[in-house]
Amino acid sequence: MTTIAVLDYGIGNLRSAQKALQHVGADADLTDDPGLIERADGVVLPGVGNFGACMRALVETGLADQARKVAERGQPFLGICVGMQLMFESSAESPGEPGLGLLPGRIDWLPDGVKRPQMQWNQLSCVDHPLLAGLDGGWVYFVHSLAPVLGDGLTDEHVLATTDYGGPVVAAAGRDNVMATQFHPEKSATGGLRLLANFVELTRAGR
Repeated sequence: MTTIAVLDYGIGNLRSAQKALQHVGADADLTDDPGLIERADGVVLPGVGNFGACMRALVETGLADQARKVAERGQPFLGICVGMQLMFESSAESPGEPGLGLLPGRIDWLPDGVKRPQMQWNQLSCVDHPLLAGLDGGWVYFVHSLAPVLGDGLTDEHVLATTDYGGPVVAAAGRDNVMATQFHPEKSATGGLRLLANFVELTRAGR
């Protein structure tokens, strides 16, 4: 059975991601154990709330360093919602608080003129990528006020999916073994479970 380490840094409902991964057949453990994280076939970083508070919790638990090691080792690594945002270099929500820097660029507020946060189902436009197989045109659930922005290192080649919310918004991004979604797959019914199953399959392929 594929083993997935869900990073446990004590903020938000981390167990919902763990349970969704178990539902698609993974042996998912909520953990801060470096040995267990290193042995895992894949690693998931969920997140809800404030960028700065989540980043400080990652640092205080030692999981920021572990996250960087996961990326360096080449383990498939998936960030979800604020977990996605933490993978970038910085966020307008918490100026001066550095992110993990695993993906290039920054996080900024959603465009003026739209309701923030976006709390709704929205449709994806996806590139051809194994994480998003079967999701192009599908509907997934978002809860967010910020998102990655193109520029400052983030280019079209890193964008795996967009959605339309006052204009194109980056909904998924990735580089090499590091992947991330701004939406919540664990709250996105069939489409979200499909994405998590795709991630589990990616971890099997990378063994």
